[in-house]
Amino acid sequence: MFYARFRPGYPKAFFDDLIRRFGLDGSGRLLDLGCGTGQLAIPLAGHVAEAVGVDPEPDMLAEAARQALAGEVGNVTWVPGSSADLPDELGRFRLVTMGRSFHWMDREQVLGTLAGMVEDEGGVVIANDGCMARAVTPWQHAIEEVQHRFLGPLPQANAGTQAEPHEAVLARSPFRDVTRVVYEFERSWTVDRIIGYLYSTSLPLRRLLGDRRPAFEREITDALLAADPSGRLVEPVALQVLIAQKVS
Repeated sequence: MFYARFRPGYPKAFFDDLIRRFGLDGSGRLLDLGCGTGQLAIPLAGHVAEAVGVDPEPDMLAEAARQALAGEVGNVTWVPGSSADLPDELGRFRLVTMGRSFHWMDREQVLGTLAGMVEDEGGVVIANDGCMARAVTPWQHAIEEVQHRFLGPLPQANAGTQAEPHEAVLARSPFRDVTRVVYEFERSWTVDRIIGYLYSTSLPLRRLLGDRRPAFEREITDALLAADPSGRLVEPVALQVLIAQKVS
């Protein structure tokens, strides 16, 4: 699965901060909502008694289960479901995480539901980075140019993003004690990983390209190597995190 192999993870400083802020000492429960392949649930599982990952895509959950097994993480339950209809039997949680997913949800409805599921000292964490969606380097602009040449104008990569900022929605919710933290770091890519990443996004690039895919990959490769002949591409990343604690 392209998503599991090529979607980048999160930095250690981010996880360390969550563990400290929410006192994740091996007790309590974690809910990872829109968990995908478990990029948040699996690293945090060792710091809670039980983690639950919820996602509407069976393939994502199957891959998450494989990743957990490979990492010898045995305290995560993978649950098929949607943020719009969370099962009542999930229980209560100290922390709910949402990575690169909250903007696709009915945010007020989800926060209202979570208010009854999160412990009084708990909260929700919303994490999002550009993931190459916003071109800031010459090699990222080169990717955009090749995609435009093959496919014409593309839908915005953040098409799921809603106009009202997350902070404004949180301010009307029980999770209105909000801290915004930005983790800045550099992410290294190779040409093969970049191509894999492009196929992992919500844009169905492989289907849109059809039999032009080999030509597309050749042109992407040529453009990236022209930008940096070493083939080691560096992306400046700003991971934006909203840490929202529940207010009684």
